[in-house]
Amino acid sequence: MTTGRSGRTVRDLRRGNRSAVLQRLYFGGPMSRQELGPATGLSSGSVSNVVGELVADGLLEEAGVVDSDGGRPRTLLRVAPHSAHMIGVDVGETRVRVELFDLTLTELARTELPLLPRGCYDVGPIVDHIRTGIATVLAEAGVGTERLLGVGIGVPGIVDRAAPGGTVVHGQTIGWNAVPLEALLRATGALPDEVPYIIDNGARTLGQAEMWFGAGRGAREAVVVLFGSGVGASLITDGSPEGGTTEGTPLEWGHLTVSVRGRRCRCGALGCLEAYTGAESLLARWTELGGGPAQSADEEEALSALLAAAGSADPVALAVLEETAEFLGAGLSDLINLFRPERILIGGWAGLMLGPHILASVREHATRYSLRHPAGRVSIGMGSLGPDAVTVGAATLPLSAFFTTGGRRAAPEPRAEPPGWRTALEVRGEAAAARRA
Repeated sequence: MTTGRSGRTVRDLRRGNRSAVLQRLYFGGPMSRQELGPATGLSSGSVSNVVGELVADGLLEEAGVVDSDGGRPRTLLRVAPHSAHMIGVDVGETRVRVELFDLTLTELARTELPLLPRGCYDVGPIVDHIRTGIATVLAEAGVGTERLLGVGIGVPGIVDRAAPGGTVVHGQTIGWNAVPLEALLRATGALPDEVPYIIDNGARTLGQAEMWFGAGRGAREAVVVLFGSGVGASLITDGSPEGGTTEGTPLEWGHLTVSVRGRRCRCGALGCLEAYTGAESLLARWTELGGGPAQSADEEEALSALLAAAGSADPVALAVLEETAEFLGAGLSDLINLFRPERILIGGWAGLMLGPHILASVREHATRYSLRHPAGRVSIGMGSLGPDAVTVGAATLPLSAFFTTGGRRAAPEPRAEPPGWRTALEVRGEAAAARRA
């Protein structure tokens, strides 16, 4: 293989050229061959060769013609929507949501499987839900796995994608201690070996979705907050989607200490931000003050009841919301002072419900607790993609890999079972036995 001065092979150069054309057409809309040259920095000959390859691969298609100044009409090209598929999975707090998308992220099918009993994060049932969900959406849409780029999965916790044997998840708040999730999923046989599972933190997938397609577009540096039963965040340090270059770092922001010897968090520590701002804790405080139900089977219903009480000027509900807004604003001030982002976006099911009621107060408190200079350059607003944002973001994981490989599916690397691990099948078998008991 010929190697240039930079150490890049001819294959590398071809892959890079394919990536540049695919990304420009994907994010920039239909373009002619003549426009692609200046847009990508490639020569007309390189554009012609790459376009020919991508058309032959079925990844590009014609999208009409436009008149040119005195010349022949120019044919527009676009990414062919049905040339590939992605699956996005959101392992949420009440259910596992699975969605199938075409290459342009148009939803083709979806299913939701509840976590029962509510909030049960047993590994076995969640693996079964993901397996069942994948089979369901593929069957509903009537598509096979031949064009499936991969399955992206957003999960709570710290994700180690470099672990021996496949991606491992450390989810202290949900009782996951180094769960070998990729190996467990692979052991189900739900997909051929060549279809990758790509697992990442749910806040990071939310952040990537908002930066590529939502309220974060145009920002280079942003923080996206995932606000549900607990809270998390993702720091985006390069928001440009072109080239699949978005760099997102999940932050365990919910476990930042905001009150020494304060309320106990579900992680076990005292005084975490999540113990004051997560929906679970917010509702617990409402109950402790005599304003809410002793228990609720559904957090969303309970939060709706709290908002209704606040709307009726109930003093206890109003006090709980204001305290939550102040803690949330103080927590955001730490992100503002540390990272100086251009934007902060709030998403997640609880964030979407609470935002219209507390956003103005959150902004006020965030400004008050922040340094003036970084506070003066940040905007704080709501995410725009709604409750499906984590699933959409999860689907961008195989999409990003698709761009990186120049439009070819990246096969997963062979992985050995990590030393000292019980096998994935043993773990699943024990979980199933426990459920039957």
